[in-house]
Order: sequence, then structure tokens, then C-alpha cells
Amino acid sequence: MTRLAAVIGSPVAHSLSPVIHRAAFDAAGVDWTYAALEVAPGNASAALDAMRTLGIGGLSVTMPHKDAVAAAVDRLDPAARALHSVNTVSWEGDQLVGWSTDGAGFVASLAEAGVDVDGAKVAVIGAGGAARSVIDALARAGAVDVTVLNRTPEKAESAAALTPVATPGIISDIGRADIVVNATSVGMGTDGSLPCDPDLLHDGQVVADLVYHPLETRWLSAAAERGARTVDGLGMLVHQAALQQRIWLGDDAVVDTAVMRAAALAALTSRG
Repeated sequence: MTRLAAVIGSPVAHSLSPVIHRAAFDAAGVDWTYAALEVAPGNASAALDAMRTLGIGGLSVTMPHKDAVAAAVDRLDPAARALHSVNTVSWEGDQLVGWSTDGAGFVASLAEAGVDVDGAKVAVIGAGGAARSVIDALARAGAVDVTVLNRTPEKAESAAALTPVATPGIISDIGRADIVVNATSVGMGTDGSLPCDPDLLHDGQVVADLVYHPLETRWLSAAAERGARTVDGLGMLVHQAALQQRIWLGDDAVVDTAVMRAAALAALTSRG
């Protein structure tokens, strides 16, 4: 019998999750499929009830349900507990376990690009949910200094409070960072805005963007022009999904991230 995994969100019509996960299941040769389920705000708990009733094998969780799902599952992994946010739900016996794979997926995308965060100094632009997951994961992976930059000081302070190695900073701190991360939506789609003055960037730095549409943002192009090494946002999307696959299928599951990335690229190209 085919096992079902699903993404819940509002809306999820343009989510790449079905494309990526179906490609991964096919490549692994497992009898799983994946669906997108529209769940209205406030109905996350009902979605988990449906997961229990229907025996759905796993869930991906998008906004605005991540906080509500964290409160409704039976148990949380350490990252999800620290962030009070869940993007993945799996079974452990008869319990539903909530996970957060976004930040670990980002660190994995850096590793794939040959970038080691252990001992690194990192500047993170943004203090929202994506930024918080990245800050938490960077600290778990051994970053020694994480500077959080945000237009609202209170939000920067809240995000930095996730780990002792993080502190709120000022824009000039970008210059001393080994790795600079745009963890905002600035530059997405046709938005040609920049998250910071690119003249703050320099050669020898790694510059990463969580935005993946377009794949090469204006900011990444400007960073490359200044000699920085760039990492696009699609890697995080693929690797957080790969971690979800291992959670659902087991640590020994065959997960082909190259196939997943190719499927995502094809979908993005078709959307223009």
C-alpha cells in the first residue's frame, strides 16, 4: 500500500515540496507519494488529527502553521524545541514528533559547497523564522560568532538570544564576517532590492542567500563581482527536504539530493 506524505500550508499551490519529494521517492524506489493539502490558518491541530486518523506517513509544515504544530505534537526535537517551530512531523511508535530541518538544511547546503561553519564568524541579515533557524543551526554546527542584523533592534535581540554565540550587530559588522547570509525575502522574484550595500562585501567571504527565485539574485551577483564566493538558496530548500526524507524513511534511506535539485530547477524554469 502506497504511503502518503504531505505538505500543509495556506496556500501551498506554488510550493516546490511536492516536486522535490516525489522525485526523491522515485529515485529511492520506495512506495511513497506526496500531496499538497491546503489547511486554513487555525486548523493545524485538526490536520494533525487527520494525520493520526488517516495514517499519513509524514508532514511538511509551512507558514502559518509552524508554531501551532509545535504546540500540538507529542514531542519535539532539540532544534524545534528551541525555535518553538516545526517544519516536519514524523511517527515514533504512536507519537507524533515535530522537527525543524530548515537550519540544518542550510548548514548542509554550505557543506555541499565546501564551506565549513565550524569556527566561523557569520553575519545573518534578518531575524524572522528563517533567520532564527539558521542562527540556531550555525551555533549547533560550531560557529563561534553570529551577528544578527535587523532593522528592528528588538527582533535582532530576540533572535540572538537563541544561542550564547549570537549578538545583535550593526551593518558594518558584515565586513568582519567569514560568511554573510541574507535570511530575508529581499530580492525575491522581481524585487531587485538589496539586503545591504554590496560594497560591504569583499573577496574571501562566503555570501549566501536564502532566496532561490531567482536563483542568482542581484545581491549574489554583486557579491561575486567583489570576489566573494556565493551559495544560492535552492541548496537549503533541497537539503532540508532531504533531512525530512531521512526522518520519514530512516537514516539508511537513499536520498539523492542531485535528483531533488534537478527537479526543483526544472519546476522553477517552467514557472519562469
